[in-house]
Amino acid sequence: MSDKEDSVEIDVSILEKEGKTEFSEKITIHKQKASKAFQELIVNIKTEATETQVASKILIKYIKEGNVSEEEEKELRTQVYDLLKVLGIGVPFALIPGASLLLPFLIKLVQKKGIKLLPTAFSDEKDKG
Repeated sequence: MSDKEDSVEIDVSILEKEGKTEFSEKITIHKQKASKAFQELIVNIKTEATETQVASKILIKYIKEGNVSEEEEKELRTQVYDLLKVLGIGVPFALIPGASLLLPFLIKLVQKKGIKLLPTAFSDEKDKG
């Protein structure tokens, strides 16, 4: 990564002009953390896209040949579950106004119960292979 990508410039002068100095200070303090989180999100989305492409190739192979290896079947099953998770999270939170604010809390709550709500690319373990 270049130095240009590492430095994120956020113009908070608009907030300061409107008297929101406390909020602008928090943004300035946490901009590196937010930048890192956004970069991780982009990487995870790219990973999910790649996994979906691989799964679609496996599905096409299955349709054409009528069988796939156990490893390919496992990969396909995992990716289908991931897609269902994305739909299950995304659709209600996209349709219900304000529900997206509850998403981080919901994810933390279900993690405490041992439920994996996020797709595998977003898991901390990432023990694929």
